[in-house]
Amino acid sequence: MRKNTLFVMLATGAISIIFYACSKGGGSSDPQPETGFDKTAMLTNYADNLVIPGYTTLQTQLQTLDAAVTTFLTTPTDANQQQAQSAFKNAYLQFERVSVHQYGPAETYLLGNFVNTFPADTVKINTNIQSGTYNFASTGTVAQQGLPALDYLLFGPGAVQQLSSAGRKKYVQDVLAQVKSLVDKTLADWKSTYRSQFIGNTRSDVGSPIGYLVNQFAYEMDQLKGPRIGWPFGKQSGGIVFADKCEAYYSGFSAALAVENLTNLRNTYTGGDNKGIDDYLISLKKDQLNTDVLKQFDVTLTKLKAIPDPMSAAFTGNADLVDAAYKEVQLLLTLLKTDVASATGVRITYQDSDGD
Repeated sequence: MRKNTLFVMLATGAISIIFYACSKGGGSSDPQPETGFDKTAMLTNYADNLVIPGYTTLQTQLQTLDAAVTTFLTTPTDANQQQAQSAFKNAYLQFERVSVHQYGPAETYLLGNFVNTFPADTVKINTNIQSGTYNFASTGTVAQQGLPALDYLLFGPGAVQQLSSAGRKKYVQDVLAQVKSLVDKTLADWKSTYRSQFIGNTRSDVGSPIGYLVNQFAYEMDQLKGPRIGWPFGKQSGGIVFADKCEAYYSGFSAALAVENLTNLRNTYTGGDNKGIDDYLISLKKDQLNTDVLKQFDVTLTKLKAIPDPMSAAFTGNADLVDAAYKEVQLLLTLLKTDVASATGVRITYQDSDGD
């Protein structure tokens, strides 16, 4: 199952975001003509130079975070909190660099769901801590764990004082252990079996690596348009801002995460320094489309970088900057979801986040 984010706005104005998997037809599933382009080399580049190294670095960053959090839990001072927050930010930024690769093992383990469902359900988290009973293996608990839960537990109001509670300390340790375990298993599967499956399938149909990649390009843009920017900014609530529903609300670097997400998405589109989807488009004689996509990536990144952190404050304090970035995100989403998908013969098979 693929991850997706469902946005539920109750009559009272409360919002929750939950990643779920479903599908929607769109785009094309027609086979593309043979152009002589070496798709195996492209997929090998993705596996060996982007995906596996990305997860390896995330694994290392989580180990560093674990050490910093252990120190913070042992001695919950402001100084140790700052060290933990720095390690947390590095790990979160690295997760954004692998977010586009939520297929294969990551899809099997629902990595995106369990690691980055936001906003965190803080009420349920506190209930879990008080009861001492919770099951992180259940998909019903995705909003009670992962990086958003750590964001709240380590950097929410009164975090330092509340960490005197043994139950709270244990919850932090259990959340972090779950994140590490899921990343470890995802990386191990890539190295042991999935890499060969990935580079050995050069089709563009549903379930193929190229199909996954193009779907994930569109999906990540939908997340920028919806839960990362649009929804907390009020685009589906008549202009009513829900600032506390944005990513990394408590640690306050939502804008940095959005920039990192899109920067890596562009890097994945181009294949880094080697063959990527951009080269595949050129081989299909879609040079102008590729030029348009790259230009729109750059324009969108420029607009995103203009938004100051914390983004939660920018929703009202710099609304013009947020709105300008939002509009460019929409344009890039259309290019990737419609034009690139059609050109590569990929059918979009996920349900977009706001049903448009």
